[in-house]
Amino acid sequence: MASRNLYLAGRLREVLLNGKWIANTNYQEQLMGVDWKQAIQKVGNLNTIAALTFHINYYLDGLLNVFNGGNLEIRDKYSYDLPEIKSETDWSNLVNAFLRNAEIFAAKVEAMPDELFDQPFVDEKYGSYIRNIEGVIEHSYYHLGQIALIKKLHAASGQA
Repeated sequence: MASRNLYLAGRLREVLLNGKWIANTNYQEQLMGVDWKQAIQKVGNLNTIAALTFHINYYLDGLLNVFNGGNLEIRDKYSYDLPEIKSETDWSNLVNAFLRNAEIFAAKVEAMPDELFDQPFVDEKYGSYIRNIEGVIEHSYYHLGQIALIKKLHAASGQA
């Protein structure tokens, strides 16, 4: 069996960048081809594709800050505070930041020594490193399903 760092980095890349094991898709595949107007288009009371992309990237960025020796500065209440998307450039910048953070996140996990995974993440109340990394994977799959569904709803309504 692969060591935990390689296994977890592979799982992260599957959901975020280039895998198809569990969901038969990934964020990169789902976000490519979405233009900025589709990204901000509301469907009922669902979050937008842009909001979900920002949301997952918010957590990747915040955890990367800790991985790089910084403090845990993110707060759930700010995780949907998406800056307004007013152009294709705004949307492309968000997607590119997300994909960049996804790869950096996976690479950081891949480089982690095995003993770190069982250590407390910042504070014991936040669980261990492995619990947080697995949480990112599970959380990402949850929202990936939403993005795929929203894209299908757009297509069904002629907005795709």
